[in-house]
Amino acid sequence: MTITSAMILAAGLGTRMRPITETRPKPLVEVAGKPLIAYALEALSRAGVRNIVVNVHYLAPMLVEWLKAWPGAEITISDETEALLDSGGGVARALPLLGQDPFLVLNADTFWIEEPGSGLDNLSMMIDRFDRERMDILMMSARPDQATGHEGAGDFVVGADNRLQRYRGQGEPVIYAGALALDPRLLRQQTDARFSLNRCFDTAIGAGRLFAAPMRGHWLTVGTPQAIGEAEEAMAGYLSSQAS
Repeated sequence: MTITSAMILAAGLGTRMRPITETRPKPLVEVAGKPLIAYALEALSRAGVRNIVVNVHYLAPMLVEWLKAWPGAEITISDETEALLDSGGGVARALPLLGQDPFLVLNADTFWIEEPGSGLDNLSMMIDRFDRERMDILMMSARPDQATGHEGAGDFVVGADNRLQRYRGQGEPVIYAGALALDPRLLRQQTDARFSLNRCFDTAIGAGRLFAAPMRGHWLTVGTPQAIGEAEEAMAGYLSSQAS
């Protein structure tokens, strides 16, 4: 199907990234010379998604000003400066800006490097595979060996038909790689203003409608100042290994 809208979750406090985030919001923390949120915006550009909503809270004016200069997209701000709504509540609040059709949701503080020469990029592949008749959520997943900076064993296990279940210590775990294709009907079932997207994941699992889109490339999450150098080293190493 065609997906033309997306939301980037950028309202977090970034407390583990202090002292860097004492003066800038986490989405503007730079890795390899580029703000974290720029990686999400570039991924959306590769997939041809131009209608983008970004939620803001901490040091919001700085992030809003930076976003004004981003070319090639129509970026709308969802203002959460009065109160954080968590991941699910933030997306639910932005539904009037996103429309009735399925859309993408990306984290502003995780990103990935596309596999060189793989052809279709990861988000375009997700858009192509999303089937509203069968799915409420199509989640980009990464194997632990494809990831840098992730803590813990994993989040889900993938069934033979690419349906996801929570990882409970059995099977081969995969990581939620910070990108979703989502049917907004799932969010309209929620009545709380503040809630996590994990609630939607569990609802979709219960209905057999949470599916995996295994990513190609290398995925990174940068949670602390010390992790910036580790991420930059991993990026250089991955690209070097693919070129050889």
